[in-house]
Amino acid sequence: MKRGAALLALGLLGLAPGCASLRPRPAWQLPPPPVQEGSIVPEQRLHRAVLENGLDVLLLEDHRTPRLSIGIALRRGIAVEPLDQAGLASLTTEVMKRGAGSRDALALARTIEDIGATLSADAGWDSASVGLTGLSEDGDKLFDLLADVVRRPRFERAEVDRARAETIQALEQEKDEPESLLDRQLDQVLYPGHRYGIPQDGEPRSLMRLDARALREFHRRLFVARNAIFYAVGDIAPDDALARVRAKFGDWEAGAVPEPGPPPPAPTPAARRIVVVDRPDLVQAQIALAHEGISRTDPGRIPALLMNTVLGGGGFLSRLLTRVRADAGLTYSIGSLFEMRRQAGPFAVSTFTRVPEVGRVVSLVLEVLESMKSDPPGEDEFRLAKSFNVGRFVLGLETSQAIAAGLIDLDVYGLPRDSLDTYRTRVNATTQEEVADAARRLLHPERIAIVVVGPAAALRAQLEPLGTVEVVKP
Repeated sequence: MKRGAALLALGLLGLAPGCASLRPRPAWQLPPPPVQEGSIVPEQRLHRAVLENGLDVLLLEDHRTPRLSIGIALRRGIAVEPLDQAGLASLTTEVMKRGAGSRDALALARTIEDIGATLSADAGWDSASVGLTGLSEDGDKLFDLLADVVRRPRFERAEVDRARAETIQALEQEKDEPESLLDRQLDQVLYPGHRYGIPQDGEPRSLMRLDARALREFHRRLFVARNAIFYAVGDIAPDDALARVRAKFGDWEAGAVPEPGPPPPAPTPAARRIVVVDRPDLVQAQIALAHEGISRTDPGRIPALLMNTVLGGGGFLSRLLTRVRADAGLTYSIGSLFEMRRQAGPFAVSTFTRVPEVGRVVSLVLEVLESMKSDPPGEDEFRLAKSFNVGRFVLGLETSQAIAAGLIDLDVYGLPRDSLDTYRTRVNATTQEEVADAARRLLHPERIAIVVVGPAAALRAQLEPLGTVEVVKP
């Protein structure tokens, strides 16, 4: 902007050049905008149906590009595995990509590559999914491929053996990664004897029990119509999509939704535990503090999210980052979260620091957790937390695929179908007292698990003032 134009602009603002105290405040210093409310789901493009065998169908039209994503999502996942078969769901979905119908692994990969499509198959704690994305003009091929992978996986012995060996190798390699060691040890401390206490991909001894027969049986139990949601997102007409779904999945066995796995221990841990995973070679230690959290369907989840935004989930808005990074200069990154699953997942704080500073960092985290209970978010923190969560929510639903994923998530957890539309209204209606109550109910620094990966010889003395220190080998 030329100097004259700049002076004119200042004049229109009622400001004189050089009057720094009267200049507009930077955007990051301004109060957040009010929470916007309204519909997220485009009703005119969203279509639902239920087939006679119980298969739920969700169709979301988007004709802006000639692309189509289709798939099957399941309402159950890793959490239903038997403890002695940990890794079964992940291995099953992996091998499903390695041959289906009349095509072996190579033929299936070539067919997908020839049409420029992508195939995914994954399992999480509470759900699993198989999906294909490609050009809408290849819709017939996409539907044929999806039906084969979902309903007719080959589970050839050689592919099962290969996938199992790859998984075991990856698990062994993770033992060299401090972050993976931290996660694994933390889960063992929080969930002894429970499926949550073992990595999602399992462990070598449980994986060695799994063969093609075990995968087929697990597939037969989970991949049934009543446990499934078919989705299509993109350039397809709803009538056309529904006709194709009926043709490919209308005769699918109805089956039943499997029972969820057993609940985890609560509370966990019952008393404070401090565990050091001994890695003498590290000069920077990995740190986690955790205890039980809340489930995905907990009625107090929005106050809990707002509280955690102020605590450690809001980046530079959060108290943990301000105290441990900005004020003390002890870390580059620190955060907290509630990992919400069908059963109550963990609440955790994680960070890293130089080995000599571990004791200071852990003590500071405990202080911040305790102060959150006695000094809940003030008006400015509360308003910023609302704005932050609404903004993150909206940014997370910018694409049709993201909207469909959000709707499927609601179905998986049995939440109201309008939950996306009402989320901002519910955030806006949350009170400061509800957030303060969430801190008092959900934070338990007095009995939290503290896990550190680093040299035990240098860490024991720093942590002993906080409690008895256990040392374990990787």
